[in-house]
Amino acid sequence: MKYRLIVSIVNRGFETAAMDAARGAGATGGTLLNARGAGAREAEKAFGIAVQPEKEVMFILSPEERCAEIMRAIVAKAGLNTAGAGICFTLPVDSVLGVTMGFDEREGAPSEEE
Repeated sequence: MKYRLIVSIVNRGFETAAMDAARGAGATGGTLLNARGAGAREAEKAFGIAVQPEKEVMFILSPEERCAEIMRAIVAKAGLNTAGAGICFTLPVDSVLGVTMGFDEREGAPSEEE
């Protein structure tokens, strides 16, 4: 089975909506990391100090065939045209160990665990 890593970067506070949308589209979970924006237009001045807005980075490992649907769901809830102002992209994954994603990789059938 081929996998891809879906990476989404959304404004802080929109990660729950984005992750819920991803789960609704077939994601089984993900990893969230706190980050801060570094774009020139993103800095806000507060008391004469440049303050960068906080972001959340979501990593979702997904079978390749589910990626498009998961990404569309994330962008609908927290994409650039929403208050979440998020972006979403995928990266290729060469190999995966220790993750079955609910499938028996030898046969492509649902595993006994689910």
